[in-house]
Amino acid sequence: MLFILAEWFQFEGLANLVRYQTFRAGAALMTALLIGLVIGPRFILMLRVRQGKGQPIREDGPKSHLAKSGTPTMGGLMILISLILSMLLWMDWANPFLWACLAVTVGFGLIGFLDDFDKVTKRSHKGVSGKVRLLAEFVVAGIAAWIIVSQINTNLYVPFLSDRYIPLGPFYYVFAAFVIVGAGNAVNLTDGLDGLATMPVIIAAGAFAIIVYLVGRVDFAEYLGVPHVPRAGELAIMCTAIMGAGLAFLWFNAPPAAVFMGDTGSLALGGALGAIAVAAHHEIVLAIVGGLFVVEAASVIIQVFFFKRTGKRVFRMAPIHHHFEQLGWPESTVVIRFWIIAIVLAVIGLSTLKLR
Repeated sequence: MLFILAEWFQFEGLANLVRYQTFRAGAALMTALLIGLVIGPRFILMLRVRQGKGQPIREDGPKSHLAKSGTPTMGGLMILISLILSMLLWMDWANPFLWACLAVTVGFGLIGFLDDFDKVTKRSHKGVSGKVRLLAEFVVAGIAAWIIVSQINTNLYVPFLSDRYIPLGPFYYVFAAFVIVGAGNAVNLTDGLDGLATMPVIIAAGAFAIIVYLVGRVDFAEYLGVPHVPRAGELAIMCTAIMGAGLAFLWFNAPPAAVFMGDTGSLALGGALGAIAVAAHHEIVLAIVGGLFVVEAASVIIQVFFFKRTGKRVFRMAPIHHHFEQLGWPESTVVIRFWIIAIVLAVIGLSTLKLR
């Protein structure tokens, strides 16, 4: 909105600042952070009143989690409100990438909300059928992939190698949808401890804020040997808005958590990261930067695969963060160590920009 106004004033005077993506990215972060901190207390109170007993706690999970009974969920709505308002205020409304990524965020957030609502009302941790949820996710991701791919080519670029890519052709649409859905569910599986998913999402969003800004600049893209994606730099505004909204939520989600983000937040944030990675042509780099999410999802797949075939478990409990809890690690130790891993992976992911 402010970009449109500044454009109307022909970017004269202070309006000239709004011309720069870096300024709007910083402003988006601070705006989302402020909105989240302001609405947080009353929003949490409203959730607590409406939900009563809060999010159902799995009885087959770690026993220490039973103490969290009564904590309200759907805190992801706080994140979405802060994120969306900040984006609408600072983004270039004519940018198709932003609308496609925003559609994924809202669409996945709605799917997650329906899942959370079902869990709370039925007092069950099962929620919406997995098949129904996946189908809805692929519909949203497919539409977003169609919008994004209409603006870019259908090549899959290989990190660490300059000008090396795999031409996927029409299959790229399917691949892009899988990346978006996979990212959404990977973050969703990671969201099992207070602050565990939030900070790695913030870190990944920060890394991609740098990536999208660089690939959106033809001079930097040519210098680094990465694919240039015109207008992708605007996605930096979304990345920093995710960071601001995430930091505000973490203020209330820090142990002991006053609210859980639920599937409403984790699906939306994961889907947003997936869509941003597709738009920036850095899908493989997302698997590096978000390697923690990949490991969490892989641990569940491995556990289910081996248990169905052998009746034995590879991990004491999946996702893998519960495995470490069962080994005797305190929850805070698991969370902080996973944050450290997320930072290291983000640095490795960013290094791919130069190591080509």
